[in-house]
Amino acid sequence: MRVEESITLRCRPSAVWQYVGDPSRYEDFMAGVTRWTLLREGDKGVLGSRYAMRLRVGSANVGGEVEIVEHREPCDIAWTAVTGVTQRGRWRVREVDPGVVQVSLRLAYQSPGGLWGLVADRVAAGQIRADMRSTLQTLEERCAGGAVTVRRERPIDAGLQQLRSLAVLSRAGVIRPHRPDRFLAAALSLHQWGLTLPGGYTAAACLMPDCTAIIDDAGSLTFADVDRRTSALAGGLAASGVREGDRVAVLCRNHRGIVEATVALGKLGADVLYVNSGFAAPQLKEVMQREEASAIILDEEFTGLVGDSVPARRRFIAWRDSASTRGMTCERLIDKHWDHEPDPPEREGRVTLLTSGTTGAPRGATRPQPHSADPAVAILSRIPMRACEPTLIAAPIFHSWGAAHLGLGVLLSSTLVLQRRFDPAATLAAVEEHRVTALAAVPVMLQRILDLPARTRSRYDTSSLSVVAVSGSALSPELSASFMDAFGDVLYNLYGSTEVAWATIATPEEMRSAPGTAGRPPSGTVVRLLDESGGEVATGETGRIFVGHEMLFEGYTGGGSKDVVDGLMATGDVGHMDDEGLLFVEGRDDEMIVSGGENVFPIEVEELLGGHRAIAEAAVVGVPDEEWGQRLRAYVVKRRGASLSDTAVRDYVRSHLARYKVPRDVVFVDALPRNPTGKVVKRELPDVNGQKPQAPRRRASARPRSRAARRRHPV
Repeated sequence: MRVEESITLRCRPSAVWQYVGDPSRYEDFMAGVTRWTLLREGDKGVLGSRYAMRLRVGSANVGGEVEIVEHREPCDIAWTAVTGVTQRGRWRVREVDPGVVQVSLRLAYQSPGGLWGLVADRVAAGQIRADMRSTLQTLEERCAGGAVTVRRERPIDAGLQQLRSLAVLSRAGVIRPHRPDRFLAAALSLHQWGLTLPGGYTAAACLMPDCTAIIDDAGSLTFADVDRRTSALAGGLAASGVREGDRVAVLCRNHRGIVEATVALGKLGADVLYVNSGFAAPQLKEVMQREEASAIILDEEFTGLVGDSVPARRRFIAWRDSASTRGMTCERLIDKHWDHEPDPPEREGRVTLLTSGTTGAPRGATRPQPHSADPAVAILSRIPMRACEPTLIAAPIFHSWGAAHLGLGVLLSSTLVLQRRFDPAATLAAVEEHRVTALAAVPVMLQRILDLPARTRSRYDTSSLSVVAVSGSALSPELSASFMDAFGDVLYNLYGSTEVAWATIATPEEMRSAPGTAGRPPSGTVVRLLDESGGEVATGETGRIFVGHEMLFEGYTGGGSKDVVDGLMATGDVGHMDDEGLLFVEGRDDEMIVSGGENVFPIEVEELLGGHRAIAEAAVVGVPDEEWGQRLRAYVVKRRGASLSDTAVRDYVRSHLARYKVPRDVVFVDALPRNPTGKVVKRELPDVNGQKPQAPRRRASARPRSRAARRRHPV
């Protein structure tokens, strides 16, 4: 189980680090800690030092010997148990604004398991959380700063949450009977490897060794195959110089190689850096240097992009385009180290995702490893995927949505159907051939499927599909309705971001009854809409969207984070809740423009234009205007064969929305620039008369808007 608390302080990172960066001071200010004594100094200062620690939980004292396994001044310090109670702890310090620091304290410990584990967690979690809050308050006093806190979320009852999780997992078929010997072997694997991808595949290899784990363009692999091959690959990478704690870039399309690379690096305790397959060579080099990646696993087609950013001996080919491939391949490493059996590493490897880069350079966002099934339970509580069924991951696995389904697939023991390149007809063919029940995609993929001629779509039997789960970019009401009309009410839309993972999920029923909704928060998730002072806005009024759950990212690898208020993290969007508790996202808080004193969010105009019968897609941005300060410009892609004028576009908007929301400029283009996950990259839209699309610097205000201004207009 894992418990985490955060606080935001008005001070410099160095003021906090003098306390949290020196473990010898923990006994002095950390509530519940009764002993923290140095046993042995590390070879690199604090890093590697060992301490005897004791922690009071109720009337008992528990603890043992711990070692400092990470010490990065003034950002991170982490320890893990060497003897005694299995535990991991971490302090994280991030300067979110000049003079404003977010401080987080996390403690993860091994539960006894079974009914006793439920009881022990229920008793201990409340005590530990209370001690953490007391510790942070003491730290605030020591640093002489004013904490930017608004409200304290009521702690979720640990026992009740466990029971809810069991119900969700049972409904999904995760909890089901197994042969006792296989079950015990799987439990031992999870105890050794934890709730990680290596742990999941190792456990699945024990429970169902001969079941199909992956189907891709090269054939199929069983769970036993994946476990054996990733152990061998881990041995080969280690023999080639990859060490625990190294950061390794992974530049692969969707196939077995990206899965095996991720699992093998996890078995080594190395960190994974997922790299976008759409990068140009200079962008790849910049990311590799900034993120300090020491090696790369890649598809052969991308070797020309690497240049001198990684030495040849640290490049490993995951997918070959020909039999005469030059360089070291992962397949060769697997063959050479087939008998390798890795031991669990001292530290868990992390996964760093890159933000979409639609408004600037992509930034690395590191996500913590889950220490319970709660992240999967959150998604499964709203999206009814089932265990041991085929899932086609069409979304790129290097993107957060594709990576999420890789993790879900392991928990569900799903057969993952992977295709290196997305093709709408090939996707439908794979659904029919493998009787796929769940499809993970991004909205633009749905549009490309719908763009197929009806006679082409009708060739394929897609009746096996019970879930089409989308995320990654905005899903318009028109697209969701059209897709469900064609394929049935199987569509589920997850709203989130690389930084917060998930926030809300909309079901088919909700999208039918409330077009444009982003849905409701899933199990264990808190969503609040706050104004600029941190107060909660009223139902129906606009506010900044903040999210809380255990998988919020740990901060950008280059420093900085999203705004955090009392443990809730900003998504960067604004929106409102209706009377039914459904969330509606109104736009990015930095995309709002002010035209003639009126607040305008481009997304409202984009959604309206998307419903015009002659418009295939549209993007709306703000540009400077001498008279009005800013004005809207619409970039419009006409449907094939359609006739449309700029005057007709403006008249259409004028007939549905307020006057100040009518674009002054209409620019017709052949296509909108998109990244590999389907998001429109507005900074790459063409200039007009020397005016580039403007990215407003100010943050959207939470000024109440009238219900008439917020109303979704029929198309």
